[in-house]
Amino acid sequence: MKRPLLALTAAALMTGAALPVAYAVAAPRGSATASLGAEDRAVVNAASSYLQNLTTARGRFVQTDPNGAVSQGTFYLKRPGKVRFEYDAPSRLLVVADGSNINISDPRLKTFRQYPQGKTPLSLFLGQTINLDRGSISRVNRSGDSFSITARDSRRQAEGDITLTFSNSPVQLREWTVTDPQRRQTRVRVTSLTPAGALDNSLFTLRNPNRRTGPR
Repeated sequence: MKRPLLALTAAALMTGAALPVAYAVAAPRGSATASLGAEDRAVVNAASSYLQNLTTARGRFVQTDPNGAVSQGTFYLKRPGKVRFEYDAPSRLLVVADGSNINISDPRLKTFRQYPQGKTPLSLFLGQTINLDRGSISRVNRSGDSFSITARDSRRQAEGDITLTFSNSPVQLREWTVTDPQRRQTRVRVTSLTPAGALDNSLFTLRNPNRRTGPR
């Protein structure tokens, strides 16, 4: 079964395994943005400002999981804290972050899973205030018309890294890659991203369809 981005991330983080050194040129675990040079700090600030202003959006994504399997779908973003991934058929997976938990529904397998949202590195760019240097930035790469930032949220219990890649001019999110404690990577490429205006909160509510309610 293909495992969606957030499912993969959350499941891996639940293992409690220590994150190995994932990058040969990465700074030691726990290093912070203070160690960055002026040019690196400038791109981190540009990315933080862009994400701070990205309050509601919708778009399309293409995901490649650690086994090379490719899936795609539509996503909706409503900061703070909310994002919804709708996977195209035949998967039809739904992954919804509601601000507190990440909920994953697989209608084909009739399963429902839930993970604490704060234990995933995605919390770095779903917060009320986006400030990437609150985390531990291990690497900033600049290449041609793009740049990438690898970080973890040092305030939380996440045991994984996230690498955000942006275009330079204008600054826009292109993709992100989550590396789990076993060094498995899931890459999500954003193929379209547009402001969405008002998004109904019902998009970010996902209840367990298998839970019985009311009198028996």
